Amino acid sequence: MEDLLREYLPIIIFMGLSLVIGLALLVAPFLVAPSNPDPEKLSAYECGFDAFEDARMKFDVKYYLVAILFIIFDLEVAFLFPWAVALGDVGMFGFWSMIIFLGILTIGFAYEWKKGALEWE
Repeated sequence: MEDLLREYLPIIIFMGLSLVIGLALLVAPFLVAPSNPDPEKLSAYECGFDAFEDARMKFDVKYYLVAILFIIFDLEVAFLFPWAVALGDVGMFGFWSMIIFLGILTIGFAYEWKKGALEWE
């Protein structure tokens, strides 16, 4: 039994060390970093409107379109990497399945482009 526990000692040391480092990295900014944000830092930067106004104000829908396009291409990459690694094992069926998948994504991208979803002006 003692030999079995000795084999787990490096794992326990690694987990303890990673816990100490993780906690140190979480606590260090509160101790070291100054907390004096200027108005530029508190201004709206991503969404284009102030975050502390009325929730019913109108804003541009193109932010959602860009997010949808990002998700589409992110999924494409998530499917392409495993497919490329296992390309020798999937055979012609797997190859043509991915070609059809990429074709559908290309048609969707062309549709978004034609509709002007990528135009910001």
